Amino acid sequence: MDIIPFENTWPYDKIGEDIYINECPYCGTRNILTAMKVKDLEWAKEEIKTYINMPCCHKRMHIVFADEDYLWTTEPLRRRERKA
Repeated sequence: MDIIPFENTWPYDKIGEDIYINECPYCGTRNILTAMKVKDLEWAKEEIKTYINMPCCHKRMHIVFADEDYLWTTEPLRRRERKA
């Protein structure tokens, strides 16, 4: 796997069989229940590409990898912090 920059990550929570995102990286909506299934998350952990269609703004997040805390995507989702 190629190195993915940290700007291309987004945190998620798994509660039971549900996958939540605390805040949408595209529109800022909070506490989003995604349509992602546990099987999809397991595939992402095995580096099988998958997608999440965000229910709030209908943007599509392309996931290339997942770990226990973050979804690793093909696009920057975080703003780079400027050094003072």
